[in-house]
Amino acid sequence: MKHDFLMPETAAAYVRSGACDAALCAMYGASGEALAPYRERILHAVGGFCELYGEMPVRIFSVSGRTELGGNHTDHQHGRVLAGGISLDIIAVAAKTDDGIMRVKSEGYPEDRISADDLAVHADETGCSAALLRGIAARFAQRGMPAGGFCAYTVSDVLKGSGMSSSAAFEVMLGTIVNDFYADSQFSQSELAMIAQYAENVYFGKPCGLMDQMACALGGVTAIDFADPAQPLWEQVQLDLNAEGYALCIIDSGADHADLTDEYAAVPAEMKSVAAALGKTVLRETDEADFLAHLPELRKNCGDRAVLRAMHFYGDNARVLQQTSALKAGRFADFLSLVTESGRSSAFALQNISAAGSTKQQAVAVTLALCEKLLAGKGAFRVHGGGFAGTVQAFVPLDMIGEFRAQTERILGDGACHVLRIRRCGACALWEGDTGCC
Repeated sequence: MKHDFLMPETAAAYVRSGACDAALCAMYGASGEALAPYRERILHAVGGFCELYGEMPVRIFSVSGRTELGGNHTDHQHGRVLAGGISLDIIAVAAKTDDGIMRVKSEGYPEDRISADDLAVHADETGCSAALLRGIAARFAQRGMPAGGFCAYTVSDVLKGSGMSSSAAFEVMLGTIVNDFYADSQFSQSELAMIAQYAENVYFGKPCGLMDQMACALGGVTAIDFADPAQPLWEQVQLDLNAEGYALCIIDSGADHADLTDEYAAVPAEMKSVAAALGKTVLRETDEADFLAHLPELRKNCGDRAVLRAMHFYGDNARVLQQTSALKAGRFADFLSLVTESGRSSAFALQNISAAGSTKQQAVAVTLALCEKLLAGKGAFRVHGGGFAGTVQAFVPLDMIGEFRAQTERILGDGACHVLRIRRCGACALWEGDTGCC
């Protein structure tokens, strides 16, 4: 059952009363007194909405960031990935309007404002959040569900440039609002992910894959197969890290993503050069045995780094299946071993730990070495996301988490180690259904 819109004061009272604690537990993995800061954050968002847009009936939405658990740089080759929603999210307080204007104010950023009557691609919006809003609305219109006006105020703790996909979470949030307000929630979470990808590809101008949007929309831990990117196959897998005695940490290496566009672009380009030499478009279409049979000429024509990156793809693509099987069978130790194998492959074969030619600045490599030292053979660690800069992922035993966090932050800086939970629910409205979460 879907609740009606609530006046902000009523919505705030609803949150304060604890009536939505079941939803907050599913979203953040906390309970009892630990929910207090999450309630306050929602109340802050309600206050921000009222200050900007005034008193009108609202609904409250949440979409999480994501973490990649397996399959590093495999999705753009139509490979497999294992990803999870996390306990960092975007909260949106939103209201329908009848003026045909879509307004979105993200805290700390200028308001985006577009007309539902103008859904053409605007070249001057390339790379801007307004393009995402216009692209989402356009895709809904193309699917026979034209959007109208609304205003939304969002707050986010999904870290930018961290591999947690703040942009994908924002896209899915826009789609979730439009789906609720103007499509009677007819589109599934996976369909919303594809709508978000369309907006990023066509309007924002970034040829991204679909992993980030799928993970943000679906929540939980999801194994996704992109053999057919237009119709990816996915299944959700159970993982209770707390029950296994582990915490998930994302560690900020402190490295800057600036001027790394060429490094990121070279990874899919080199993988595709190997695929092209084998008569295919992407590596998923090739046969590993055929690759090995033609290795001498591939080295000559594509270069050794391209060949090594192809080797990483074959290995990590297979590892996702192994990781998924391990989780299904309750073999968490095997899952951790596979995480470590993936990390070693990324460092040795994919080579996305340090920028080419960089000797003095190797922040991700230092962070990985630090994790190895602190964990002392326990848990697992790997580069997180695109690599070269940004973050490292670590699975840390709960009895080590205090010292692990203290030491990483002593060396890398306060706030560098983020202890996260896997989020159980996907993109949702805060009060929806008997459990309080969709």
